Amino acid sequence: MANDIRVCDKCNFTSLKSIVPKLQKMAPDAEIKIGCKSYCGPCGKRAFVFINGRYISAPTEDEVLKKVESFVKRPVAQQ
Repeated sequence: MANDIRVCDKCNFTSLKSIVPKLQKMAPDAEIKIGCKSYCGPCGKRAFVFINGRYISAPTEDEVLKKVESFVKRPVAQQ
C-alpha cells in the first residue's frame, strides 16, 4: 500500500531540498510528486503537504512534518 505524497514547488513555507528527503525517509515506498497543487490561498500562508487524499498544513515545515507522520500508511506486519 504505497503512500501518495504531493508537495508544491511554489510554497513559501517549505524548502524542497529539505522536505523531500524527510518525506522519503518517513515513507520510503511513497511516490512524491512535486508541482503546483492549486491550493494557493493556504499555500501562501502555511506549510502544507498533500498525503493520501488529505491536505495537511501547519505554520512551519517541521510542524507539518510532525502532523504528516500520523497519516503515513505503514505496512501491516504478517505473522
